[in-house]
Amino acid sequence: MSRKDHWRKHQQRDRFFQQAKSDGYRARSAYKLLQIQEKFHVMRRGDVVIDLGAAPGSWSQVAARLVGKKGRVVALDLQEIAPIPGVIVLQGDMTSPEVQAQAIAAAGGPVDVVLSDAAPFTTGVKLRDHVLSMELGHAALEVARQVLRPGGNLVIKVFQGEDLPPLVRAVKLAFHPVKLHVPPATRKESWEQFIVAQGFKGKR
Repeated sequence: MSRKDHWRKHQQRDRFFQQAKSDGYRARSAYKLLQIQEKFHVMRRGDVVIDLGAAPGSWSQVAARLVGKKGRVVALDLQEIAPIPGVIVLQGDMTSPEVQAQAIAAAGGPVDVVLSDAAPFTTGVKLRDHVLSMELGHAALEVARQVLRPGGNLVIKVFQGEDLPPLVRAVKLAFHPVKLHVPPATRKESWEQFIVAQGFKGKR
């Protein structure tokens, strides 16, 4: 059996993969955000949300449902994202200041929540993938510092490794409380975690 066939067979057995198909979500990752929401209540009705690294769009689908018609969701990714009802979709590099400015303009005002499920195109070299993940994590933090209203929330996906503690310390300078969390929907073999940061202290 090829590696690709093995992956497909594993996906077919995956409960969250099957549930995503049934519930209309574009990826099983929707349940990670739903579980984070259930535990930490990072989003509320009427919130303005920027979703970084949003493709294929499952987190934006969840966010749009949670914030409702009075809220606003802006989805940004380097890859093209198919239209999502109730979501403003942008294509570009989240680390680019110009693209960040476009997302801020699309949000149309102070932002309540920044989400980042962004992950690098993995190379299979664990250290390199970790470093790339940290770069995306710092980029998400920089966007959050620019756009969040005081008291706003931030969720960042990260890969475990030696450069994670400095990123967590940087997040703690801007937020309180800050938790590292692994949602139950995360695959057992995965080395991803989520930084859940609440209570943005405001620009300083």
